[in-house]
Amino acid sequence: MMEAAPLLMFVLLFALLLFGYPVAFTLGGVALLFGLLTGEGSLMALPLRMWGVMSNYLFIAVPLFVYMGVMLEKSGLAEELLETMALLFGRLRGGLAISVVVVGALLAASTGIVGATVVTMGLLSLPTMLKRGYSAELATGTIAASGTLGQIIPPSIVLVLLGSILYVPVGDLFMGAVIPGFLLVSLYLAWIVFLGIIRPEAAPAMPVDEQRAFTGKVMVVRLFKAFLPPFLLIFTVLGSILAGKASPTEAAGVGALGATLLTWARGKCSYTTLKAVMRETTFLTSMVFIILMGATAFGLVFRSMGGDTVIMDMIEKANLSPHMFLALVMLVVFVAGFFIDFIEITFIVVPIVRPVFVSMEIDLLWIGVLIAMNLQTSFLTPPFGFSLFYLKGVAPENVQTTQIYRGILPFIVIQLIGLTLVILWPETVTWLPAWLMQR
Repeated sequence: MMEAAPLLMFVLLFALLLFGYPVAFTLGGVALLFGLLTGEGSLMALPLRMWGVMSNYLFIAVPLFVYMGVMLEKSGLAEELLETMALLFGRLRGGLAISVVVVGALLAASTGIVGATVVTMGLLSLPTMLKRGYSAELATGTIAASGTLGQIIPPSIVLVLLGSILYVPVGDLFMGAVIPGFLLVSLYLAWIVFLGIIRPEAAPAMPVDEQRAFTGKVMVVRLFKAFLPPFLLIFTVLGSILAGKASPTEAAGVGALGATLLTWARGKCSYTTLKAVMRETTFLTSMVFIILMGATAFGLVFRSMGGDTVIMDMIEKANLSPHMFLALVMLVVFVAGFFIDFIEITFIVVPIVRPVFVSMEIDLLWIGVLIAMNLQTSFLTPPFGFSLFYLKGVAPENVQTTQIYRGILPFIVIQLIGLTLVILWPETVTWLPAWLMQR
């Protein structure tokens, strides 16, 4: 019975989640139930374990990065970036879609808040793209996919969480995710350019008369005003981490202050704005930490019942090689993304598979970036892809849900191609941290 208890615990957890019970309380409730039924003394250690998690200095970065992202959303930075980039790339077929991807990457490196990015770009660029004759599938797919770049391009909240669970320095994860993140951006852009060639009617260029006004000094001034603030913020936050001058938590504090000053400089930092930012930051941070507490209880009871030993025995009996086990984990994470949120997957699956990866002597830095890339697809995969919900909520009434679903399919394939490339060439993750360590 004791050997079956960890598996029953896991099965009950997923069954309750599929029935729609709240994740945090399901994690904690299942842990308490099995802890009491099996008479595990681990419950006595639970308060100390939770205190140890909550006092982790690294987790201070979570509310600070959330604050930075929400504050930048209120600053109006995205609007100016989108307008400027649309004019810059407007003469190309697919230029508006290209501008959305570029702005999505810049916002990812500035904010990392997927919902805010998708909603903002959906409100600003989707009506314009449809008006310019873009196919609804390409427009919606580009916006939804570009918004998810905040999951992999640092500073990313999921990388902070993965670093704490995998016991990998978050700074190393940030450095390791840079090349894979911009690999995805390049693949997105390549797809849009290719589609503009084979189906020019789906991605037309802007009219010539609208481009004439965006030349010479006017173009330089607008580019300077639109690009300088986000680049300064990105350079300050990521540059200080990559250069080893600040920890992720310290850099998050600098980013929060920089986002506030940037919003103030743009005349948007009112009492109402601060109140809204504080409320949203508190809500998002509380959600993350309540799930974290439930996951801590679940992991403590699961391991005390020998759950990790049971999994190791199953893998040994199945004679899985490290590559086969990695493929299995990637498949589980991908399928789980259809039904549950990335935070839930992070706290449920990753602590269980980490000991196995350690025993197989697989680089956890590489694993962390692979999981982050895989989790990115959870925002796009129906029926519970959050980017799809965000976009549908702000899309014009004539945009159908089926069009959004068809639009994101090529980008899901692109994300899986990017994930496969990083699996085949681990150096895309490990090279930059190793190079910076030698500097």
